Amino acid sequence: MRRGGVVGRGEATTGKAAFGRLVDQVMAQAPYRSATRVFWIVDNGSSHRGNAAAAALQARYPNLILIHLPTPASWLNQIEISFSILQRKVLTPNDFADLAAVEERLLAFAALYNDTAVPFDWRFRRADFEARLAELPVELPTAAPIAEAA
Repeated sequence: MRRGGVVGRGEATTGKAAFGRLVDQVMAQAPYRSATRVFWIVDNGSSHRGNAAAAALQARYPNLILIHLPTPASWLNQIEISFSILQRKVLTPNDFADLAAVEERLLAFAALYNDTAVPFDWRFRRADFEARLAELPVELPTAAPIAEAA
């Protein structure tokens, strides 16, 4: 990753329209609007699930490539880790007067993060994969036998 940062916006509700506005906001900015390829790595949330969502976004932005994470691979989902940090550092305690106060605190955190964050080298190598496989039981447990009807 050459550069990165938090881009956020306040929305009253979630869904396809709100996600579309976020995509529009990001893709209108340099360097994304003129990049050869922009990868959006997403989970399988309803606002961007499936091939239809990928095709619709690529029709609007030919340089956008939507990549869906495998459902059972939550440990790959960096946004969930970011949401966990937000929950602990920004949203707890939940003492907001209204949604505008939530938005203000979230945007302030994003600005602080963008000013202070440094790149990190996150890789999952073949050796890491093999180590995970080695942690699995050698033999998978077998199901209990099914009793035959008399």
